[in-house]
Amino acid sequence: MNLPNKLTVLRVILVPFFVFFLLAPYFEGYGNLAALGIFIVASLTDMLDGKIARKYNLVTNFGKFMDPLADKLLVCSAMICLVATGQLAAWIVIVIIAREFIISGFRLIASDNGVVIAASYWGKFKTVFQILMVIVLILDIGHPVFAVLETVLVYTALILTVISLIDYVVKNRDVLREQK
Repeated sequence: MNLPNKLTVLRVILVPFFVFFLLAPYFEGYGNLAALGIFIVASLTDMLDGKIARKYNLVTNFGKFMDPLADKLLVCSAMICLVATGQLAAWIVIVIIAREFIISGFRLIASDNGVVIAASYWGKFKTVFQILMVIVLILDIGHPVFAVLETVLVYTALILTVISLIDYVVKNRDVLREQK
């Protein structure tokens, strides 16, 4: 197993620890800091594994499959936890997770037809804003300026999620056409 794939596996392994520290009541506020540290490290592995894989030509089928799955596990777990803590509205998380299911379905159908759907810039922007949103919500500073920042990041991430979905559907609408 190459280094990018090991980083992807590490990201998956970090998810339950992140969830535990974010939701466990044992740490009197320090759990959020531990969860934040884990989330940031896991998010950085996402950036790092892709750069290493492309730079050193270490792209594998395992990585193509697991990297997006690991990203979804991390970010969706974080958002579900933030719904549980009352920091994020459930409807927003449902829209974001629905987008992930739709894109995964698109990719599956495309794969069956021998087509690879690459990540778009809209999808990358969406991911960056979702990560920033999660970080700021976990920090939960409580200052009015940060409350505004939280709101801006939540709705920006939501808007980018919808835009990236529309972008994928429009660019890849031929995938849904029946093959003859």
